[in-house]
Amino acid sequence: MSALFDPFTLKGVTLRNRIAVPPMCQYMAVEGLINEWHRVHLAGLARGGAGLVITEATAVSPEGRITPGCAGIWNDTLAQAFAPVVASIKAAGAVPGIQIAHAGRKASANRPWEGDDHLAAGDPRGWPTIAPSAIAFGANLPKVPRAMTLADIARVREDFVAAARRALEVGYEWLELHFAHGYLGQSFFSTHSNRRDDAYGGNFENRCRFLLETLAAVRQVWPEHLPLTARFGVIEYDGRDEETLADAIELARGFKAEGLDLLSVSVGFSTPTANIPWAPAFLAPIAQRVRLEAGLPVASAWGIDTPELAEGVVRDGHLDLVMVGRAHLADPHWPYYAARTLGIDRPAWVLPAPYAHWLERYRVN
Repeated sequence: MSALFDPFTLKGVTLRNRIAVPPMCQYMAVEGLINEWHRVHLAGLARGGAGLVITEATAVSPEGRITPGCAGIWNDTLAQAFAPVVASIKAAGAVPGIQIAHAGRKASANRPWEGDDHLAAGDPRGWPTIAPSAIAFGANLPKVPRAMTLADIARVREDFVAAARRALEVGYEWLELHFAHGYLGQSFFSTHSNRRDDAYGGNFENRCRFLLETLAAVRQVWPEHLPLTARFGVIEYDGRDEETLADAIELARGFKAEGLDLLSVSVGFSTPTANIPWAPAFLAPIAQRVRLEAGLPVASAWGIDTPELAEGVVRDGHLDLVMVGRAHLADPHWPYYAARTLGIDRPAWVLPAPYAHWLERYRVN
């Protein structure tokens, strides 16, 4: 048996293997409302054999969307649209997860294939953005956000709590807080974006405050028997990597103390001038360091697209879960392909019974 196909239990949830589909934005929602595209997309990925399928970054408020096409869960009507998605994922044998998010200063942007830049001033589809400080990201995202007041901070924290409640009500069993990629949570942590001089900025403790308070507030409404996780950028590749990583690991220890169950390790993406060393599984050794020093289970994505590589990072203790994104889009049955590649006996067992029946009964090689 390969390590990749070992079951994984976290709290009261057991995944059938170590393969997860990470959140991948589709930009196909209308005013936050998802539709049949999302159900077919996610059900197809679940049917392919992954243990966990996480719904795309879902905004906790209208201002928290990345683009006008992003999914939202800021009211009950939007939340109920996820119920058939959840049912489809479960019917295919996977655990349904959702990532809830606020895009901060990177919000109010065009969809990637329509420019991937801020919507032009005066565009009726756009909206004002907020962030810890009035500092633009730069490059293709030049809009200067409004610095958040203490009332704004409290409101957004409660938006995350309300979103978590709604996600639970429609049946999600795995919750991920999006604290990465230069979005709002990451922006509070990063000195590139946080120049506040109050309790939410300046020193390390203050820059962690919004993330820890939000996690603690969500923990109060998310059941103890269900996994509460976060995606967080632990490194920026900006020339201060060791300092940033050390701080990130210390914050991860704080996450654990507040009840976090797993950390999905990513890049901060807080500056457009980062020099990221793109390579297969380049974050796996960094994730392992977080795992060992913070004492948290970890997952990661980025360049893990072959069965051999996925098997290796799990077997060698770098990751507890492998987030396989683009390879799943190219082949929704990637877990079956991985099982065959790794020489798993009767590899079709990773698929739902009807698929396994046909693939095993008539397999000739």
